[in-house]
Amino acid sequence: MRQHQTALILIDMVNKMDFEGGEDLLENTLNIVEPLKSLKNQAKEQGLPTIYVNDNFGLWQENVSDLIEECKEGRGESVIKHISPKDDDYFIIKPKHSGFFGTQLSILLNKLRVNNLILTGIAGDICVLFTANDAYMREYNIWIPEDCVASEQLEDNQNALRIMERSLSANTTKSNQSSIQEAFLP
Repeated sequence: MRQHQTALILIDMVNKMDFEGGEDLLENTLNIVEPLKSLKNQAKEQGLPTIYVNDNFGLWQENVSDLIEECKEGRGESVIKHISPKDDDYFIIKPKHSGFFGTQLSILLNKLRVNNLILTGIAGDICVLFTANDAYMREYNIWIPEDCVASEQLEDNQNALRIMERSLSANTTKSNQSSIQEAFLP
């Protein structure tokens, strides 16, 4: 297994969005697809691992292709077709809000020798925030590009980004305002 210092994490981007507030989340998520695709391409060009961390939506067998197909049947299909995982991406299914809770994410990051995390995805005020908190508690350096995170409500997203910047020492500069290396400079 190749060793890296930085990993890109995409949180809950495979999503049906068939819940109350899902239409608002979809609308706001569509705005982050292009910057996120660009950031993912940049990470791939640098040989950095891309790790999808995703809700299981009640599919406990952890069959990634079944999960993707299930989610394509919802509103989220327009997002999934643009940011779907590739064969060389990692895919971890999570049972709760944090990407670390009840998953093998810590073990994978340790094996990859990662200490810098680029956290992206949805919802910024829930799953991204909880994952960022757990990453901070594990002493990872964190970059959460504000243009690669969405929530149902824009105000809630901005509040979550402020909390992550202030309380979790996260860098929240936009993905086009910093290179991956610059994002983790002191």
